[in-house]
Amino acid sequence: MLDVKRMRILKEVADRGSFSAAAEALSYTQSAVSQQIAALEREAGTQLVTRGSRGIKLTEAGEALVRHADAILTRLADAEAELEAIAGLRGGRLRLAAFPTVGATLMPLAIATFRNRHPDIELTVRQLEPEDSLPLLKSGELDIALTIEPSTGMDTDGLDITFLLDDPMFAALPLNHPLANKSRVRLKDLATDAWIGTTDSCSCGALVRNQCIRMGFEPQITFESDDYLAVQGLIAAGVGVALIPTLALTTVRDDIVIRDLGPDAPVRQIAAATLPGAQRSPAARAMLEVLGDVATQYAKPTPHLAVVAS
Repeated sequence: MLDVKRMRILKEVADRGSFSAAAEALSYTQSAVSQQIAALEREAGTQLVTRGSRGIKLTEAGEALVRHADAILTRLADAEAELEAIAGLRGGRLRLAAFPTVGATLMPLAIATFRNRHPDIELTVRQLEPEDSLPLLKSGELDIALTIEPSTGMDTDGLDITFLLDDPMFAALPLNHPLANKSRVRLKDLATDAWIGTTDSCSCGALVRNQCIRMGFEPQITFESDDYLAVQGLIAAGVGVALIPTLALTTVRDDIVIRDLGPDAPVRQIAAATLPGAQRSPAARAMLEVLGDVATQYAKPTPHLAVVAS
């Protein structure tokens, strides 16, 4: 294997025309330059330089190696510059995945903030449920995956999980529901209702079901949808009741009511999953900081919910 450092010295000797001039340019002694060239010749298995009364001259092999050295050293310089740019957030890419409710709330503001701070980073976002995004994160196809804790049934071993905010769920009822006029309902008061649930591909389903079981009943799911706007439409039509997380209530129909569940409310813990710190890029670390800042804006109930649920 040819030593790149020695190839750099050979190129300097070729450019300067002598060992002494190369030594001065490199802040080496002439003896050190001579020794490095001799070592490079041993690595190459052939003579690279001839010495004469008029100075040094490259052999045919030496000239060939210098041509390659030019290309190699240029590529190394480019690589070093790119790494410096990435470390300084002046280049590189960042690949994220977010599930729908986060993709419609936290992510737009996080993307805008990140691009404003780091405009040279290539940013891509995919809409994926955590059970789909976490394996891609582990395989290196993503840098950050937004997920929900507790991650029931999802393998997060080997990943770092950064908590962002709590996302409590509210009861969504038809206008004519017997509890519609109450400011707060208990989860067990909905035990005999027909329920609209999410499908198995949505992380919220298990969270709601487990909380209902803790309250002494299993919800009677009569319809399933992962689209919370569609769920609101089904509730308005009287198909059933549902629990909807805060982040999915940025828009609420006027023909349903949203009611606080108090301590009975299941709480989604929104988090960002990344590879362990040593494997995390500077861009990923910067985005985690942005996500933390943005999450604080959603950590408090929105004025709309505060009025409806009071």
